Amino acid sequence: MKRLPILGACLALAPSLPLAAERDPEPDSTVVVTARRDDAAPLTVTPVQTLSGQELVRRRMGTLGETLAGLPGVHLDNFGAGAARPVIRGQTLPRIEVLSDGATLFDVSSVSPDHGIATDPLLLDAIEVQRGPAAVRYGGNATGGAINLIDSKVPKLVPEGGITGATEVRYGTGDNEKTVVGRVTGGSGNFAVHAEGAKRNSGEYEVPSAFGADRLRDSFADSESYSVGGSWITKKGYIGAAYTRVRNEYGLPGHSHANGVCHLHGYFNPVRVDLHCVGHGSYQNPLDNPDSDTAWIDLRSDRVDVRADYVDPLPGFSGLKFRASHTDYQHDEIDGPILYSRYTNKVKDGRLELTHKPLFGFTGTLGLQYTDGTFGGLNLIDLHVPSTNFYGFEGQTRYVTENSGLFLSERRAFGAVDVELAVRKDWRTVSVPIPGEFFIRVPEEYIPSYEQMDGPNWRQVLEASMREGHVSRNPDRKHRPLSASIGATWNLGGGYSAALALARTERAPNMRELFAFGNNLATNSYELGLLADWEFIDPILEEAGIFRGDVLEKSDTLNITLRKAGGPFEFEVGLFHQDVDEYVYAHALETETRNGLAHHFLIYTAGKARFKGIDGQASYRLTPASRMTVFGDYVHAELGDEKGYLPRIPPARLGARYQGDWGPLSAGFEVYRQFTQDRLAPLETRTDGYNMLNATLAYRFPHGPGRWTELYLSGTNLTDELAYSHASFVKAQSPLRGRNIVFGLRNQF
Repeated sequence: MKRLPILGACLALAPSLPLAAERDPEPDSTVVVTARRDDAAPLTVTPVQTLSGQELVRRRMGTLGETLAGLPGVHLDNFGAGAARPVIRGQTLPRIEVLSDGATLFDVSSVSPDHGIATDPLLLDAIEVQRGPAAVRYGGNATGGAINLIDSKVPKLVPEGGITGATEVRYGTGDNEKTVVGRVTGGSGNFAVHAEGAKRNSGEYEVPSAFGADRLRDSFADSESYSVGGSWITKKGYIGAAYTRVRNEYGLPGHSHANGVCHLHGYFNPVRVDLHCVGHGSYQNPLDNPDSDTAWIDLRSDRVDVRADYVDPLPGFSGLKFRASHTDYQHDEIDGPILYSRYTNKVKDGRLELTHKPLFGFTGTLGLQYTDGTFGGLNLIDLHVPSTNFYGFEGQTRYVTENSGLFLSERRAFGAVDVELAVRKDWRTVSVPIPGEFFIRVPEEYIPSYEQMDGPNWRQVLEASMREGHVSRNPDRKHRPLSASIGATWNLGGGYSAALALARTERAPNMRELFAFGNNLATNSYELGLLADWEFIDPILEEAGIFRGDVLEKSDTLNITLRKAGGPFEFEVGLFHQDVDEYVYAHALETETRNGLAHHFLIYTAGKARFKGIDGQASYRLTPASRMTVFGDYVHAELGDEKGYLPRIPPARLGARYQGDWGPLSAGFEVYRQFTQDRLAPLETRTDGYNMLNATLAYRFPHGPGRWTELYLSGTNLTDELAYSHASFVKAQSPLRGRNIVFGLRNQF
């Protein structure tokens, strides 16, 4: 077998892992909650959890958020079965960066909680979760952490025996899930190819009867993903490429368009900014179909990845890592027969890292990244309504982002202490180009009036005026975030270590935070961004202490990580404190209920915020074949200047799990208590606590070296308890799943 040599501790966020389809780890070694890159590599200063092998199989669900929920420090922002996003230490996207083997995964999941993450957990070999800032390496969107998705779509080795692969089928009782997965890698000489695919169909999932219904309406989720790739592999590394398509169709629980008519009063002569949800004059609901119609999203993502890793590529350098991608993303938002919105994101991205050999005792990585993307669909809920304008520009508003980043990380050991330094600088420009060609549909009887005002060339004068007005209203927005960190790990001996990390990170707001202006029906809210074009509102908001404008979020973070690795007793505990200036959040100003469903007026504003908490786990090996683990997490998040708590912060959690592996048989159970959240932001409601019981059972039939068939059962919420996610925008309309048991059959050859 040809294997790629390790490229060094600084080349990636966390360990290179065995590919699940080519070599599945032994059951006892599948869960790693550590920051080790490999047995010989030093510890990093922030906690990295690795979910792989058997434990990943047991936890896999249809979304990334559901798959990772339950890991220390990780919760979910629930939005039915199609768009549950992970929450790390109280923060979710856009403050968490989701990566595909170290390269940013470009979709629009950071723009709204009803937008799914364009990946399929069924095709992943491992998932690495960094709790704490990763912005120095991956930019400001990793201020709260990073999630790295490890897959096999670009082969890194030629399989032993020329071919290897795996298949899996699943059936879930709670939602009628029917899933088929297949993957195969083949190769000869220096060349290897890989193909994989997954298809999943699930209906509306069951919820406890205490909710008032047996199933959650519009919680269905169907998905299919496939990928083909190939690599040229040598003793020094590999270079390869892959094409991936993801297609998801999923419902939007709690969705209503009754409030599509909502608008603001006080535009021209504001005395009080008021959310008004009654139609009149030109303010009418663009969606006139009944709420009984199904609301759903049709998502498609096409992506091409190029990856390369090499050792000793140039004199003085020990490793090279290259990642490039082209993503063409689109999703349609549909309500019954109406296509009312369409989001698009087309992005080209490239990333190059060079790791140098020891210099004055330091080893480190110099990297650069360039991204060019065009995003569209914001503030659009009337795509189906024909324009009645006499003149204007054909097309929808597009936001073009160009970002260049340069970063450097260095590491040196001083006896038992390892010191890490890192810095990253970004240059980001957001522009709003003129949306398409200029059109004129002026009735003939109006033309003399235009000629009288602007002369015989009135068409050219009108177009020039429109173009000038668009440019003046939409100047380029430039941000120059700078992030830096310093950390030290003290290896105390006997497997014990203590790490201290200080980070200063800066984040530029995303498109919704900057430009939101109008109804977001998925979250039942009317939203106004930092730069939404309504200058009349600003004096009123400033009197209330609400700041709008072009800001740069700045975070100062302290992380302390205590570890014990090796022996029967192991633990990892992280403590953190984060102070944020110009923290961007959706401030709830008003709630309107006259249409029967609460509709919130949210204004993105910037202020001071503070996060602090603790998370981690400790385990003890009871026997050579069994281990007991205790885990938990807690986050306290509040606004500065005694303004209260931040919204949608998950409550504390404490739990335990038992895992036993007896030859071909393995079993485990997990129970935890999610406590009540009663630290509430304005207009929030209390979320009651709940108990969760999960269990797994598996039996493996070996067929030879590296070949086996496995039967497994995985049960979640076995007590069928009604539970809500406080982090969800639609928690009251979208409870967590009720009792669900998954039957699975895996085969590796």
